[in-house]
Amino acid sequence: MDERIIFDGIIIILLLSGTGVFILLFFITAPYGRHIRRGWGPGFNNKLSWIIMEAFPPIVFCFLFFIGEWKTGLMPYVFLFIWMFHYLYRAFLYPLLIRGEKTMPLSILFFGVIFNSLNAYIQGRYLYFFSSGGAKYTIDWITTPQFITGTVMFFIGFAIHFSSDSITRNLRKPGGNDYHIPLGGFFNWVSCPNYLGEIIQWTGWAVLTWSVPGFVFAFWTAANLMPRAKANHTWYREQFDEYPGERKALIPFLF
Repeated sequence: MDERIIFDGIIIILLLSGTGVFILLFFITAPYGRHIRRGWGPGFNNKLSWIIMEAFPPIVFCFLFFIGEWKTGLMPYVFLFIWMFHYLYRAFLYPLLIRGEKTMPLSILFFGVIFNSLNAYIQGRYLYFFSSGGAKYTIDWITTPQFITGTVMFFIGFAIHFSSDSITRNLRKPGGNDYHIPLGGFFNWVSCPNYLGEIIQWTGWAVLTWSVPGFVFAFWTAANLMPRAKANHTWYREQFDEYPGERKALIPFLF
């Protein structure tokens, strides 16, 4: 079978599944962190789960870079750097900094590995094979409004994501599993600025690559994180009577 048919099929599957996940998660809360509960299969070490789940994107993307047909000029390495910048943090630094002794259901780990692998495949395969990168992404691409705007968005999103992770992590003593009201940074406006940062990041990736796979990733990120942000926001309000009433779930002043 022509690989392009498989590639396009994966894109369609991710768009449809993202739509389904968006709807479903408003009725069923994903069993992460504070929402962990029985019924989603046996649990596995949380730190190792994050490492395994998030290691697939950098591994798959790097593999596709090395076997790809486009390695001339600066741009293939720029895309590689931007992708790895996020995932070296997400796959290896973030899990090692996690405090607490919780577990992750193996079912969630399994679905995370599947999505991350498919997503890394469509991103890397498009950039380094199907895009005819040398024709589309010449050195002049680095001066285009798409690349400049998208790159700024990506790193602003990462800064919001990283700083919000740091705030929530420092609320908990090493080994503790208790929760507190996070304060400071974008927590002054929303309950889940780490999710907001991720959405901005991958929307930036979609813009800077100006590609259908990039759009699919941004769409899936928003579809997955918007209902989860709503669930976290509701949980905070139920757990803490003094929770700031002016905070929104994800988007300042709006949602």
